[in-house]
Amino acid sequence: MTTRPLSADVLVIGWGLAGLVAAAEASAAGRSVVLVDQEPRSNLGGQAWWSFGGLFFVDSPEQRRMGVKDSLELATQDWFGNADFDREEDRWPRAWATAYLQFAAGEKRAWLRERGVGFFPVVGWAERGGYGALGPGNSVPRFHITWGTGPGVVAPFEAAVRAAEDAGTLTVLPRHRVTNLVVTDGVVTGATGDVLAHSDADRGRPSSREVVGDFEIRAGATIVSSGGIGGNHDLVRAAWPDRLGTPPAHMLSGVPAYVDGSMQDVSRRAGARLINGDRMWHYVEGIQNWDPVWPMHGIRILPGPSSLWLDATGKRLPVPLFPGFDTLGTLRHLRTTGHDHSWFITSRQIVEKEFALSGSEQNPDLTGKDVRLLLASRLAKGPTGPVQSFLDEGADFIVEDDLESLIAQMTAHPGGEYLDPERVRREIVARDLEMDNDFSKDAQVGMLRSMRAYRGDRLIRTAAPHRLQDPAAGPLIAVQLHVLTRKSLGGIETDLDGRALGADGEAIPGLYAAGEASGFGGGGVHGYRALEGTFLGGCLFSGRQAGRAAAR
Repeated sequence: MTTRPLSADVLVIGWGLAGLVAAAEASAAGRSVVLVDQEPRSNLGGQAWWSFGGLFFVDSPEQRRMGVKDSLELATQDWFGNADFDREEDRWPRAWATAYLQFAAGEKRAWLRERGVGFFPVVGWAERGGYGALGPGNSVPRFHITWGTGPGVVAPFEAAVRAAEDAGTLTVLPRHRVTNLVVTDGVVTGATGDVLAHSDADRGRPSSREVVGDFEIRAGATIVSSGGIGGNHDLVRAAWPDRLGTPPAHMLSGVPAYVDGSMQDVSRRAGARLINGDRMWHYVEGIQNWDPVWPMHGIRILPGPSSLWLDATGKRLPVPLFPGFDTLGTLRHLRTTGHDHSWFITSRQIVEKEFALSGSEQNPDLTGKDVRLLLASRLAKGPTGPVQSFLDEGADFIVEDDLESLIAQMTAHPGGEYLDPERVRREIVARDLEMDNDFSKDAQVGMLRSMRAYRGDRLIRTAAPHRLQDPAAGPLIAVQLHVLTRKSLGGIETDLDGRALGADGEAIPGLYAAGEASGFGGGGVHGYRALEGTFLGGCLFSGRQAGRAAAR
């Protein structure tokens, strides 16, 4: 079956957050838009729908109310210290970083508030760093949780797309997989591809790849917003850089299988230059989802600073690789151990206060905007419902009343054969001996006491310092952690209008890119490391830039 050729002013490939924003902006400018995706319509919003909804702002009202003093100057110092741009091809990523920081410190919050997006009043502190002032990490809390999490970020742009669809100015085509960008006399003039068989698959679940036809869409401008490669472990391993050690033989997927990188080669064949493919962002606090949606479905623990982190042999991770301090530094270190997993040793009291789970579905109170449930789950005694479910059902959780029983269960667990039980025992006992004073030579203990000086951490995020073996804080809990794939930090090189650039550095007429497909702007706005809360924000900003430029 061949469908009749369609035409539009703007074609958007991929309906994740960046694609929805781009389509909404182009439509608002009076352009006709066609929005295509290979998945069923149940997946509108893409990965963003599944996210925790964290957004990076600078000097926000929420920060000021929490006593945080932030500035564009400080945020710029943190971003560039984190990114460590060091390549000739970082020209546009640097420019995007400067522009995005100005957006985050300027109109970003008001622009979202105009669209009905609200924020949880307590600002989180992700990627704390632990190095010098010029090194990686956020100097202050900047992680603003959207009221409604990922679906709350997606909602206004999905509504704008639906309104344009109802008005007849925008067409949404599910199950349309682009396999080729049409280039006419050096200009990208649209796309062709496969029509896939209808699928009733629920959001995130695998769908059929049966081809039932083909299509052609002609467009004055084409925007690639197709995401990254995190669902395709073969591509992740192929791009894995030597500086991060050897790629894991076993990984969990933090994104659905459709995040397959299929548009990378399609864009390259049309002349787009892909840069910084070796820069990537994966987590090391992944746990197997006891109720999976997609293959190898993993959930990330967003940890507070108190848990003791051991490698697969039972050796404590070095300073400053504490929970929540340096994601990529920890990944790099763990890849030198020769094992694909590590361990948290913690207590129920720490889990109650410090364990949050990434994902909209793991935070029903925030996602559902349920204040009563929020108060009951976050301020009452005991873990949140989703965390308790993992304690009860999760394959990676071990709960015991005493240290010897915990170590015995850890060594009996798959992968536990690599542990040195005596080393585990010594690490836990030594850490507990450092808890008797308000001061300590243990850098992690010192840092967690410092974190509690921030009222947001003291209120809902950091447990009162205590011995792990304190019976009043128990039982003891061990959690086996896995590498969890997430984001591509490189992608299609673009200028500040989102125009895709070719090998000669010149813009390819008619072709734009946004979101993760463009490294969240420029082909790698984060450089080597991300500051958290900047992935959704990068989709918003790059989608807006590309949508507006394509509509001109």
